Amino acid sequence: MMTDDELLRYARHVMLPDIDVAGQEALLAAQVMIIGLGGLGSPVSMYLAASGVGHLTLVDFDEVDLPNLQRQIVHRSENLGEPKVVSAAKNLSAINPEITIDTINAHLSEADLVRELATVDVVVDCTDNFDIRFAINRACLATKTKLVSAAAIRLEGQIMVVDPTDPDSPCYACLYGDSPTAALNCADTGIAAPVVGVLGTLQALETIKLIVGVGETLVGYLLNFDAKYQDWRKLKLPRNPDCPDCRVRPD
Repeated sequence: MMTDDELLRYARHVMLPDIDVAGQEALLAAQVMIIGLGGLGSPVSMYLAASGVGHLTLVDFDEVDLPNLQRQIVHRSENLGEPKVVSAAKNLSAINPEITIDTINAHLSEADLVRELATVDVVVDCTDNFDIRFAINRACLATKTKLVSAAAIRLEGQIMVVDPTDPDSPCYACLYGDSPTAALNCADTGIAAPVVGVLGTLQALETIKLIVGVGETLVGYLLNFDAKYQDWRKLKLPRNPDCPDCRVRPD
């Protein structure tokens, strides 16, 4: 049961019929892992912390440097040189000191991920590397953990949701197969700061919807965003029966 302070802090959620007290209590009881505390992970972590997700696990192995500050808004100038998970944890605690924040300042192998996901409700993939993304996808399939994945580059981005508990839900590998083109890098191609803000905010929203059980999520869809022309395209994404990852999905 929420305290009086919690009822006041989350009053605008409680007022929503789609969330109400029961939904906010579900958020407070939830554990979410955010992998990558950069451009996407910043708004994800800030909105989930502010929204009262009770237990956040932050995973990253990088340190804050000056070019990050253009878009990675969870970090501050005074955090330069700090591990991103340390910087993010401090600033998220300032946003909401009532939640629990764990940090993993390391690159997690696929086996590590499977172990760490034992108590996690949702994984939010905010990384920028195909190998890591595929490992996260396989770990979520193995543990039946819901996954919210997004990517952004230049003036465009995309987001999808994977639900391994749904036998018809496509996974990340259904979209890209096992031989994707090399991932573009923001350091080489650039990124407009608000674009990762838009995609990261959508990731936070989809995560909240999964936890609360409200509305329709992006399971089975790929949502593409073209900021240059303010164009949104929602594409139906079927499950690939020959997918290298989810064809061995556990029952």
